[in-house]
Amino acid sequence: MILPYAEPYKIKMVEPMYPSRRIDREQWIKEARFNLFNLKSHQVFIDLLTDSGTGAMSQEQWGAMMTGDESYAGSHSFEMLKDTITSMTGFPYILPTHQGRAAENVLFSVMVRAGDVVPGNSHFDTTKGHIEFRKATAFDCTIDAAGDTANHHPFKGNLDMGKLENVFQVYGRERIPMIIVTITCNTNGGQPVSMENLKEVRSFADRYGIPVIFDAARFAENAYFIKNREKAYKRHSIRQIVKEMFSLADGMTMSSKKDGIVNMGGFIALNDETLYRQATTFNIMFEGYITYGGMSGRDMAALARGLEEGTTFEYLESRIKQVHYLGGLLRDRGIPVQEPFGGHAIFVEAGKFLPLVPREEFVAQTLALELYLESGVRAVEIGTLLADRDPETRENRYPRLEMVRLAIPRRVYTRNHMDYVAAALSNVFERRQAITRGYRILYEAPLMRHFTIELEKMP
Repeated sequence: MILPYAEPYKIKMVEPMYPSRRIDREQWIKEARFNLFNLKSHQVFIDLLTDSGTGAMSQEQWGAMMTGDESYAGSHSFEMLKDTITSMTGFPYILPTHQGRAAENVLFSVMVRAGDVVPGNSHFDTTKGHIEFRKATAFDCTIDAAGDTANHHPFKGNLDMGKLENVFQVYGRERIPMIIVTITCNTNGGQPVSMENLKEVRSFADRYGIPVIFDAARFAENAYFIKNREKAYKRHSIRQIVKEMFSLADGMTMSSKKDGIVNMGGFIALNDETLYRQATTFNIMFEGYITYGGMSGRDMAALARGLEEGTTFEYLESRIKQVHYLGGLLRDRGIPVQEPFGGHAIFVEAGKFLPLVPREEFVAQTLALELYLESGVRAVEIGTLLADRDPETRENRYPRLEMVRLAIPRRVYTRNHMDYVAAALSNVFERRQAITRGYRILYEAPLMRHFTIELEKMP
């Protein structure tokens, strides 16, 4: 008999979870104005809102926290983190920040100006938010296959080079400060970018003399998919692939709360000393001194260790197999999901799941709320609410796909929890024909509205 796969770790500490009754959940979500972000943690049973900062650290990471150097300047923990990042990525200039959106804020304060156009592959919410806050435009150049959940293209995060060329022809080189490549691409399902495509983007950028910046929150997962789906890299180690990936970029922003497996932290890593020096001014203004930048010494020590652990094949295989196990359960039940499965989450196609709910009534949010009411499982909408309004017309932007993301924290839940999520979503799927109305907006912020939006149910 072939031995079944088993996780390469054992549980050393447990945290209580909070089952609840539907009658309680109905009251709680009403008090939360039908915004899942407004729920309190004890009102949630299984929390798949995000994989950001929600993972379980290892005993080595906890041990590193005990020896963190809290010096304001010149911390040994920073030197350890810097050496780890430079060894892994090749970038010599490092600025720590408290999380990924802070890294974007610092770097974009240098690079993005009003009227600029920033092409990339399905910019995520904070990336687009920081671009539009500066009166610039994010331009999506993702391949068309990403919009078809049934298409099994192995690298749906790839940029379409024809679309990228068109942006340069229409807007001109002088209005484009950089190309952003998100690895893996969260918005379209945690989909990876191939090494071949990264090389094409690098060659294209060199032709125009423009920098390439990676949004690298899930870079290790991207490397895992390159190893498993790109024939030329099957014999390469994860670290070898990571090094080659970053050799094709000029810099990166990182939310370390994902593939760094820590609860808080981020950084900027760059090749260009001039750009680094410009960014240090904003880092000091917004974050803190350049050797801590919003992170404590103990957090930097834990991150250095987390980056090492997060780029091992054994860890990545365990993490991604759990995600794919949930995806397989849902697919086998006929639930429409983005395929092939991504690295950090399963994305349910809400438009196909709830075909009777009008898109103007936020179909993905409707599905996420139904899942919570059914089971206490909290997911997140990746659809019209997240897409926000057009900055000029103020009309809703309707994305190609209305998705509900089931983001799985690292090393936190068991297979039984995945079975529970699948059963809950199956129950909603069985009564989908009875769900015909969604929600309307009572309050929304002018930018990144989905975090604080308030809704009411349509009559």
